[in-house]
Amino acid sequence: MEEIDRRIVALLAADGRMSFTDLAKRTGLSVSAVHQRVRRLEKRGVIRGYTALIDYDAIGLPLTAFISIKPIDPAAPDDAPERLRHLAQIEACHSVAGDESYILKVRVPSPLALEELLQQIRAAANVSTRTIVVLSTPYEHRPPAIPIDEPPAEGDDAAG
Repeated sequence: MEEIDRRIVALLAADGRMSFTDLAKRTGLSVSAVHQRVRRLEKRGVIRGYTALIDYDAIGLPLTAFISIKPIDPAAPDDAPERLRHLAQIEACHSVAGDESYILKVRVPSPLALEELLQQIRAAANVSTRTIVVLSTPYEHRPPAIPIDEPPAEGDDAAG
């Protein structure tokens, strides 16, 4: 990927609502050139979409947990993600190395709701679970650390 495209992706990852005008100012391109590059990045699937960041406490989902799952029968088909897709409380499903097969990130309104979700997960996917409840979240939704060759700042002297 070209360096200018990396810069555009980094800027949009930090602020998905940044205008084409602001992107142009930050990249040194024209507004139309930035617009074309963003559309091309979208078509290539580099930029897959835009989303709002939600305050989960405000919408009644204050409890976040990570649930590790592994099949009860190791010979069973590896289809847990498909079997669990209907459970809207599951925000993310990650295939992992180690004892467990997947780690699920879930958001629910209460410990009772978490207990009910665990029962649904076990029944739907025929898995055992191990749960970690999140106490607080110092940060999340950080933009990725996209490597960008930074031009030297004005007045910087590379020799000294």
